[in-house]
Amino acid sequence: MVIGFDGKRAVMNYTGIGNYSRLALESILPLLPDATLRLYTPKIRPNERLERLLTSPRVELQTPDRCVGKLFGSLWRSKMLTSQLRRETPALYHGLSNELPSGIEKSGIPSVVTIHDLIFLRRPEFYHRADVEICRKKFEYAARAANLVIAISQRTAYDLRELYGIPEEKIRIVYQGCSPIFTQEVSADVIEANRRRFGRYIIGVGTIESRKNQLLAVRALAKLPKDVNLLLLGRRTAYAKLLDEEINRLGLQQRVTMLQGVPMAGIPGLYAAAEIASYPSFYEGFGIPMLEAIAAGVPVVAATGSCLEEAGGPGAIYVDPTNIDEFVNAAMTLLENPQLRAEMVSRGREYIARFAPENFGKNLVEVYKELISIP
Repeated sequence: MVIGFDGKRAVMNYTGIGNYSRLALESILPLLPDATLRLYTPKIRPNERLERLLTSPRVELQTPDRCVGKLFGSLWRSKMLTSQLRRETPALYHGLSNELPSGIEKSGIPSVVTIHDLIFLRRPEFYHRADVEICRKKFEYAARAANLVIAISQRTAYDLRELYGIPEEKIRIVYQGCSPIFTQEVSADVIEANRRRFGRYIIGVGTIESRKNQLLAVRALAKLPKDVNLLLLGRRTAYAKLLDEEINRLGLQQRVTMLQGVPMAGIPGLYAAAEIASYPSFYEGFGIPMLEAIAAGVPVVAATGSCLEEAGGPGAIYVDPTNIDEFVNAAMTLLENPQLRAEMVSRGREYIARFAPENFGKNLVEVYKELISIP
């Protein structure tokens, strides 16, 4: 049996939906010993985060089988892939990244799509107008064309019902969890090395962009003790220039560090050496960095207003994403109380156990079983 997947993000992306795609495949693979997982991708390029999956003979990459598809990869993925699926007849096709190819509902091949979020509709001010319209059409088509829709959270399921009118009986909530690398013990030497390098610090992980709201943490830092620093990990966008300006205005140049391209293997150690994690995003579909931080042993200061309480449970203190003083008070509460930090991490770890990768894979397979016969 062959199960097809939209493999573009697994192959091309290093974070976000790329991580989701790879973790989904890793979680499914041991549960379907008689299945081949075929990843459809416009092109192939080296990706160290995919290498482990590709060592399995039951995971394969499939590129366009016609010349025109090879020349126009994006067009192939959106318009031509259904024809190739008809020729190759996988038992099921799973769009892992909000999309399905045009005509899939008429192909005779059962389909599932994962919708991660509809933030572009809830908070369109964070997106270019053209991108909002493109995503609206693509995501809505996929949600309507699919036999079943996977939402990654209760929040996303609610948004699908309210904004697209997708019936509740068509939606399955499957939490994704975070990579097992964040649950592994970090050596004392690594923790000590990170503390020597960055001092006593708050960590924030995620693309440096306006929706992620790192500006709140920067402004709060100016009101926190001078021995507390801020470490931000993530790709810089134009928004980072605003942070640079604010850092200079507040005289925080020696207290804020922004790093790009940190290898996945290095991130757990950076979490483990931190006092607190910061995740003040205005809106999220779920909030994997919260799970990563709690799993690595760090409580979080996170924002209200979307789904972050659903992700972090008792492992975080939640604040208004526009209120600097609330962030400062939450951070001081944690900085001054090591016992509270430990208690929150303990309760948080118990809570996030429900998001373990084995549950992720099991629940994905249960969705597939609703559409196809799996031994």
